[in-house]
Amino acid sequence: MTVLDGLLRDHHVLVCCGTGGVGKTTTAAVLALGAARAGRDAVVVTIDPAKRLADTLGVEELGNVAHEIDRARWDPRGTAVPGGRLSALMLDTRTTFDALVNRYASGPEQAERILENRFYRNIAGALSGTQEYMAMEKLYELHEEGGHDVIVVDTPPTRHALDFLDAPARLTRLLDNRIFRFLMVPARTGLRVAGVAVQAFFRAVGKVVGSEAIEDIVAFFRAFEGMEQGFRERATSVTALLADPATGFVLVTSPRHDAVEEARFFAERLRASQLAVAGLVVNRVHPHFGEGLDLDVLRERAAQLAARADDEIGNTRAVAARLAARYENLVDYTSLARTERQQLDDAARRIGAAAVAFVPSLPHDVVDFAALDAVATHLLA
Repeated sequence: MTVLDGLLRDHHVLVCCGTGGVGKTTTAAVLALGAARAGRDAVVVTIDPAKRLADTLGVEELGNVAHEIDRARWDPRGTAVPGGRLSALMLDTRTTFDALVNRYASGPEQAERILENRFYRNIAGALSGTQEYMAMEKLYELHEEGGHDVIVVDTPPTRHALDFLDAPARLTRLLDNRIFRFLMVPARTGLRVAGVAVQAFFRAVGKVVGSEAIEDIVAFFRAFEGMEQGFRERATSVTALLADPATGFVLVTSPRHDAVEEARFFAERLRASQLAVAGLVVNRVHPHFGEGLDLDVLRERAAQLAARADDEIGNTRAVAARLAARYENLVDYTSLARTERQQLDDAARRIGAAAVAFVPSLPHDVVDFAALDAVATHLLA
């Protein structure tokens, strides 16, 4: 088994991906915490609207701007390498979209026309793929601003995380799409002088959504004119950042068959995009109760105790029966853990991660820094 320390030294961006409920948020927090304790400036970003990350880090609320965590919380004994910092934020899709509009507008007037447009206000946070693209935008924003040595991103569940990867290219395809250019015609020429086909299209749509909505849409595209190139260039830059060798993808899974298959699916998708799997984390594996235990010896001992329980009476019989049950339980768990590990080792080889870490089931939820430390003992050396 290898661990993920090297990822913190060798990567500027770490993207944690996986199906729901496998511990992505915990893994992302531990990686950022490990980087901070190694003396690096680390920030962890979540696009999960649930407040798990804020709760785990012990802050009341996270916003769209990086919030630095008090060093006394994550380094209470003062043993971490000096100079490290730990920050966190939770993506606000609408605020990030607004900032992007302000960035590429030709001036305050154009930005205001878009931001006040009713069509924009309705789609800014709800349009399919918007959250994923804005997550990429936030990642790039943190990268471009500088100041953070390590950026750790906690993504949505795997199938949606594919949207996370595809978002920049999808935006470029939209801007180049004939339908988009078709919709830009009335924005450039005015609806009254647009072609017959364009007018017919908008009249048909207007019967469904109302003429007022059509006016909002036309006004939006009219306000948007001239900003396409800025969005296109930004999407290209985001794609380049994802493909940069300093960006690593960490797959997070559990021993469940469906979760492992999701991880394999995502690994194949990364390879198809010429992206490598930097790390694999398997959470909640059955613990090993001792390497080198001979299961045949344990079974024999359980049988001897069971036979003794049949022969004895009173307390001696009860003790022998309980011991026999304990031995049988140990045999079952050890056998299960070994079979599980063999299957996971095989899956890890097929996934092809450069670093692999197994985290056993813990007797408590990960709700504070002490619990993060318990995970870190398995995730990091």
